[in-house]
Amino acid sequence: MKKFFKVLFSVLTVLYPVLVFTLLVVFKLPVRVLSLCAIVLAVALLLSVAAARSNRKEKDKNFAFAVIRPIILSVLLLVAALFCYFTNQSIFIKLYAVAISLVMLILFGITLIFPPNIIYTIATLMDKSIKGSISQPYVEAYCKKVTIAWCIFFLVNGSISVYTAFCSNDLVWSVYNGGISYALLGLMFLIEFNIRMKVSKNMPSVHTISTFTADSRPDNYMVCYEGIRSRGVVKTWYDFLTDCAKVRMCIEAHDKKDWILHSEDYWYFLVTFVALLQCKKTIHLTQNIATSFIQEIKTQDVMFITDQPVKDETAIQIKEVLAKYTPVEQQIRMTPAIDAETTDIRMYTSGSTGKPKAVRQRMKEFELDNAFIISKWGQEFLSRYLVTTVSQHHIYGFLFGICLPFALGVPFRRTRITIPEEFELLNDDKYMIIATPAFLKRTVDTYGDEPLPLQNCFIFTSGGAVSEELAKKVNAVFGFCPLEVYGSTETSGIAYRQQSVNGLRWTPFDNAKIWKGDDECLRIISPYIKNPEGFATADLVTIFDDGTFLLRGRADSIVKIEEKRISLPEVESRLLDSGLIADVKVIALEDRRQYLA
Repeated sequence: MKKFFKVLFSVLTVLYPVLVFTLLVVFKLPVRVLSLCAIVLAVALLLSVAAARSNRKEKDKNFAFAVIRPIILSVLLLVAALFCYFTNQSIFIKLYAVAISLVMLILFGITLIFPPNIIYTIATLMDKSIKGSISQPYVEAYCKKVTIAWCIFFLVNGSISVYTAFCSNDLVWSVYNGGISYALLGLMFLIEFNIRMKVSKNMPSVHTISTFTADSRPDNYMVCYEGIRSRGVVKTWYDFLTDCAKVRMCIEAHDKKDWILHSEDYWYFLVTFVALLQCKKTIHLTQNIATSFIQEIKTQDVMFITDQPVKDETAIQIKEVLAKYTPVEQQIRMTPAIDAETTDIRMYTSGSTGKPKAVRQRMKEFELDNAFIISKWGQEFLSRYLVTTVSQHHIYGFLFGICLPFALGVPFRRTRITIPEEFELLNDDKYMIIATPAFLKRTVDTYGDEPLPLQNCFIFTSGGAVSEELAKKVNAVFGFCPLEVYGSTETSGIAYRQQSVNGLRWTPFDNAKIWKGDDECLRIISPYIKNPEGFATADLVTIFDDGTFLLRGRADSIVKIEEKRISLPEVESRLLDSGLIADVKVIALEDRRQYLA
């Protein structure tokens, strides 16, 4: 029965003007008889809606939205029919069409004053992934424009309905309100659908290294640029697919499982890294390519691919690979699947012992870490071009300089900034700057109080704490107080702060749980940390009631000097082993540059 009334309601809504014309003009049915029929129909429709609502156990938003329209229209029909009955005038039946447009105008218009607008509400009910996504603000803006367009439509349509009700005959009223009006309604839907399809293609979307396909970006999409963005020397999405295919051809020519990757060129690094993942290889990322270090990790079963001149004659040069191989179109368009959970990436760090060690990671954890950054600051990335002063072989540079821009489609600079004076060139556009505290300090030492000619830059920094004095100087020189990220290779991002907003307190990432251990040191659990018991840092901490925390120094003798962990006992031991001194004590000194003494 409910389905019957639902179908009946839809049919009568569409054919209402035609039925009125037929009954009044063709069959000459008395107005009061027609109004009584309308009253009975309106009451029946209201009862059917009420019955459907009472039988619904879970009253979710979808259901509430589905019943509000028939209730309003049924009430309007009832009111129009009652007026028609008591006045014996058919004009009130005709004004029902006007009332529908008026009510829809009010419903749509009021959501523009008290957001979210009705189109956005419908969109989020149909696609629950919109909320919290990188495209949410763009969807909201588009839906607002669509809501305004519908308000204009209902205003114009209602005005024409008023004219046909008062200033034209019954035939004209019936043709417009029962035919032309619905044709215009359908045309509006069709136009909006086509516009939506075009707009959706230009909306930002997240395509991570483990989920992208050949069609994730247009072929001419800018992935990377050289020097400054306005120079126009770029690498496109098609270049990315092509170079990945070339490197894959090289990798497939060797049967080794483990590959050491070192590339100072961010573009070479990206295409080689992705190709290695596509070929299911274990990747060793190291900033240190000194012969002695490489010999420690490179055995006969390990390949070494780089863009730097090295003494190892077996090392593969990325530039030569890209010049040697020529893939066909099918190979270029092929994007072998990357399973984020089974990827094997080794990043080398000094750890808390002061000795180099390999930390095994997966793309799954990297991308989980990036998901929070994207949700929090994704719009800041999307409105800028990316430059970095950080090596991509360390987790901070890798996450912010490779993974994040790739996932968001933010063009990144092919080479990192190596001297402060390079910042002066970045006056042609807005840039996202990924830097370290040490490099920021060098820059402010270089420029003093002189501001750089930058356009609304945004700065992330990690690899050590920024002092209050340095934060103020950076704000003066760059026009932005740096946003600091606290973390390590073992933990990835843990917390953030911006001293102009948060002072010295750190705010944990939403996906990180922190507490203080018995030794007064910080303990962490996050999706990035594989150990279910969490990770124990050596950072002394004070945790406040609001969840923020303050770092109070180290519990061990590890210090960071220009982003490098140094074990003071290890330095002392090496000095004593030299036989040149009888006793030694090493401390860290703060000056214009940081030293050991």
